[in-house]
Amino acid sequence: MKKSLFVLALTMMIVASLLIAPVAAQDRVVVQWFIGLGTGTNEQQLEAQAAAVEAFNASQDRITLETIIAASNQVAPDTLSTLIAGGTPPDIVGPVGFSGANLYAGQWLDLQPLVDAAGYDLSIYPESLVDIYRTDEGLLGIPFAVFPSMIFYNAELFDEAELNYPPTEVGAPYVMPDGTEVEWNWDTLAEIAAILTVDANGNDATMEGFDPAAIEQFGFNHQWGTLRAEMSVFGGVDFYNAETGAVTLPESARAHLQWMFDGVWTNHFMPTATYDNSQMLNAGNAFASGRVAMARVMSWYTCCLDALTDAWGLAVVPSYNGETFSPTDADTFRILATTDVPAEAFEAMTYLQGEGALELLRAYGAYPALPDIQDDFITSIQERYPLAQNLEIIPDLLPYAVSPHHEAYVPNFARVQQRFNDLRTLLYGDTGADIDLAAEIATLEADLTAIIAEAE
Repeated sequence: MKKSLFVLALTMMIVASLLIAPVAAQDRVVVQWFIGLGTGTNEQQLEAQAAAVEAFNASQDRITLETIIAASNQVAPDTLSTLIAGGTPPDIVGPVGFSGANLYAGQWLDLQPLVDAAGYDLSIYPESLVDIYRTDEGLLGIPFAVFPSMIFYNAELFDEAELNYPPTEVGAPYVMPDGTEVEWNWDTLAEIAAILTVDANGNDATMEGFDPAAIEQFGFNHQWGTLRAEMSVFGGVDFYNAETGAVTLPESARAHLQWMFDGVWTNHFMPTATYDNSQMLNAGNAFASGRVAMARVMSWYTCCLDALTDAWGLAVVPSYNGETFSPTDADTFRILATTDVPAEAFEAMTYLQGEGALELLRAYGAYPALPDIQDDFITSIQERYPLAQNLEIIPDLLPYAVSPHHEAYVPNFARVQQRFNDLRTLLYGDTGADIDLAAEIATLEADLTAIIAEAE
């Protein structure tokens, strides 16, 4: 009998606790944060995210932030799609890049009304950086983790060739070996890169006896590039006309494709795919091999330079027609348009992007868009790479972010990206020297027009 009474009392206590919990929860608005569509699922990140949630929930008494964490980045799209289809979508998603966000094109909330209502100051970010999130649907994100394109240069290879390093200020000239100053543009980079490209006999690519079949050092590489990003160093690649459905590459994109072709096959200062994937060039991580003098790559490349024992530094990207363009990878938080609590979701999101940002960004290995915490992040990179030079210039490239973004949405996005990169594969491939570039561009435009039309 006593046992029965004990079980009854325990049952009543559990029921009472279940009845009390919703009352407490009702005092706060619940905002759900979905993690995994981009980064956020490894152990260190989980700890930082949990700490951010705890700190936000303790900072006020109106909102409870909860997390939904996918098992991995690979399964995150299926997990999120299931939540949306089941009528239980989260409110906040991220951090996520453009490619991940494009899986849910048309489902993101326009943040501009919330920015206006909250008096959120977007002017702390470069206007060009904010603009990469502006579409016909409104403002779909706010800068958070940003990775501008830089020129990574091998200081020791420049010293060996008795060449001055590339400039560290936008608009500054390059000083040639004879002391003359020239514009730091892509033609100048090509000229310097040819001098820095050396064959097995010690001849550089400007010399008569140079052997392109026996190159042991290259002057330049578009490191781990995608074609839309590479073409964007000459300006935004606005190739799709939504009204007509036609695809036409702008002249700037055509010009950079020709620049790339010449760099690989005529002047030989850029590695072919065979060279790039060789053990000599570190099986694809070419700049880290110590055999590439310059690489144009986003600043996230500071992830992967531990193998490089030479001193290296950062320089600004060259100009094209007098303008500087720095294609910028970017991850941020977004809010689904289905949210029932937009104001509260925006408050939680801006906490993650503001007060809670530094520790999250450290866990993500991402560079801050928020100016107040950039110095702390640069210090952490410098500690990892004591031989690195000019790390402080990373934020100087942020005002030169390119619009439209190199991963901006178009219908049938994944297939569009793949078709662009098929041309890149062809250009860098063993038969790339034999292609008719103009004809390949025309074929690309026709194929992309058809690919996009399939999705409409």
